[in-house]
Amino acid sequence: MLFKNILKTSLIILKLVIPFYIIADILIYFGVIQKISFIFEPITSLIGLSPELSLSLAAGILLQLYPAIAFAAPLNLSPYEWTVLGLFLGVAHSLPVENAIMKKLGFSYLYSSVLRISVAFIAVWIFQLLPFSIKGKGIQKEITLPHYQSFWDMITTSFQNASVLAIKIILLISLVIIVMEIIKNTVFKNKNLNASFSLITGLLLGITYGAGILIKEKESLNKKELFFIGTFLMIAHSLIEDPLLFVIFGANIWILIGIRVILAIIISFLLTKLIIK
Repeated sequence: MLFKNILKTSLIILKLVIPFYIIADILIYFGVIQKISFIFEPITSLIGLSPELSLSLAAGILLQLYPAIAFAAPLNLSPYEWTVLGLFLGVAHSLPVENAIMKKLGFSYLYSSVLRISVAFIAVWIFQLLPFSIKGKGIQKEITLPHYQSFWDMITTSFQNASVLAIKIILLISLVIIVMEIIKNTVFKNKNLNASFSLITGLLLGITYGAGILIKEKESLNKKELFFIGTFLMIAHSLIEDPLLFVIFGANIWILIGIRVILAIIISFLLTKLIIK
């Protein structure tokens, strides 16, 4: 079963990373990204990133983190920029799918979307105010785009780079899957889980696992507990896999995890007090 999960996930990564990476290079080669980047420029400017990252943001928000990384990887971002991107997309990614999961717990699509996008902006702004620097900190006026001698040179180089990236991600995710299996088969083996276990599961393994347990156990939770945990998980979840995807490129893992957890605690507490009577 473990090998089957790793193989299945590896195939998904290969299908997402390699094609999207090559598509990104093709769009850059023909100047398409430069021409359509204005669409997401309001978002990129608000978080201090170049508009060339518009497709990466769109892919991350609407799809998954893998295509988002594939679109960003050819752009030669600095560790600071990878940290900003990872912080924003760490909170606000895969909204259509994950919001549908939270809908089963009673959270509206509007609440989930507004919460996660708002907190994503807040998380980045807090990071930008912190009194320390990360290598490459600062807004680059222009991202360094790859240059190729010919279309064929671009395709072959892109495929090689995409394959290397996919292998790195597969190795990382395989390790995460093994750790997740160990956690599930030891700590969470008992089916009679309570609120704290649901929260810990979501923190470590993601919304799908955490919300899945909550859906099964929600009858045993009161309204405040369910609202607090659901809100918390929308801000801080999958704190093993998601940050490590950006750490590969030099992002600061302590920023990616720390800011999200602190915001999740504060915002979940305040919203629970204000909304749930």
